[in-house]
Amino acid sequence: MSRRILVIEDNAMNLALMTYVLEAFGCTVLSAPDGLKGMAVIREEKPDLVLCDIQMPLMDGYAVAREMKQDRTTAAIPLIAVTASAMLGDRERMIEAGFDGYLSKPIDPATLMNDLAPFLERKSHAVGTAHTGAGAFPVPPQDDTQRAPASTALIPTHTILVVDDEPLNLRLKCSLLEPMGYRVITAAGMAHGLALARQHRPDLIISDVGLHPDAGGFDLIRQLKADLAVQHIPVVFITATHRNPVWEAEGLRLGARRFLYRPLDSDELLREIQACLQHDGPEPR
Repeated sequence: MSRRILVIEDNAMNLALMTYVLEAFGCTVLSAPDGLKGMAVIREEKPDLVLCDIQMPLMDGYAVAREMKQDRTTAAIPLIAVTASAMLGDRERMIEAGFDGYLSKPIDPATLMNDLAPFLERKSHAVGTAHTGAGAFPVPPQDDTQRAPASTALIPTHTILVVDDEPLNLRLKCSLLEPMGYRVITAAGMAHGLALARQHRPDLIISDVGLHPDAGGFDLIRQLKADLAVQHIPVVFITATHRNPVWEAEGLRLGARRFLYRPLDSDELLREIQACLQHDGPEPR
């Protein structure tokens, strides 16, 4: 059964990043932009784990922790603080408030699920007792043999170039692909992407269609296909704005292996990438 994790975070970019990573590992993600809404979700949904920012409007993380742990119906739910400003004494204050552990920002996508595993395992054996404080903050296992496997189906030696003019999209792709064992390099425009393709010779290029300011994704693929050194590299287009059969047909005519539309399920994207890299997937679409 999919783990249900609530993320309480008022920063849209941080929320999107954590959501993307958690969903990539098969979790169902619930979200709330502040502590008040977060407590409402906790009481209604009873998630398996809560990731909670500390500094938030209306109701901060400490207030969420105190309210959660004083309620017998929610006290056993693991509560993890997510903070960028853990100072001397903060750990003790978090324990006193009721947090079971904490993660430092920026979140490391490669270790996130391994860090959360002890808390999720404890939740599955919980009997509904209140938070004790003294036994809180277990140290997550660091031995590589105990880490949650990223994926045994994917080859960890492939390099993927991601070209997108939106920094958030670049971060999200990195957070999805790097834990799967891929080496990811990024470019914010066509000219930079073309230069990196020639320099690194990646195994796959994932590109947005509407790149700015220099040129678009179609210009990129034309340049790639005209260069004998890189014309063999498969290209996958992903777009949220060019949802038109004419655009799709043109992209495939120019040589793209796939033309995909956002929003795109992370598992589906990984399957498409694996098919392109193995050269034995379905016909281009």
